[in-house]
Amino acid sequence: MAAKSIISRPVYGTLSPQPGKHHLFVADAEGALAISDLAAKAPAGFFRDAHIIFIPGRDGKHVAALEALNPVQFHQGPSFASALPRLKQTLANAHMGLRLYLAGTEGLIGQAMQAALEAGIDHTSIQTEHRGSLARRVQCVHCKGITENVTTQPATCSHCGLLLLVRDHYSRRLAAFQGVCINAEDRSEIPPTEEIFR
Repeated sequence: MAAKSIISRPVYGTLSPQPGKHHLFVADAEGALAISDLAAKAPAGFFRDAHIIFIPGRDGKHVAALEALNPVQFHQGPSFASALPRLKQTLANAHMGLRLYLAGTEGLIGQAMQAALEAGIDHTSIQTEHRGSLARRVQCVHCKGITENVTTQPATCSHCGLLLLVRDHYSRRLAAFQGVCINAEDRSEIPPTEEIFR
């Protein structure tokens, strides 16, 4: 019998070219491969009115491949936080019929989705595809701090230092999984740490 899926957990699809005049792509790291796969199926001139915001990560891979698509605008940022003002400005100035494509890690997809919905972009105009790391963005339910790129279970809150059980419960409002203190009864009880969200 298959395990039940967590209802709050996002479901991702596969990017595909959509009709429209304006296309905005936001991706990090391996998300560039999803854009390249879409480009192979897109009609000629598809990227003529496309804007790509890309966070390549430390290795800087895939930048040349995305630039070769010749989008009307290409922005490379060192982190999602640094690219967020550009994304918000682009969404604020968007024309009716904008198509939004989000690809890469769950942290990027969740935060970009959050910005798009706040800007009034209709969710039916947004496509998502998960690529790359399974690292999680985790909110500590105790101090409300967010810890990025969590790969272990349990994980240490980067704000208050509590040892957190990373739950599968996902908050779309916060674009984060929830973490709860795993040893609240006895702080000396420290379970072994395993790397499971790679």
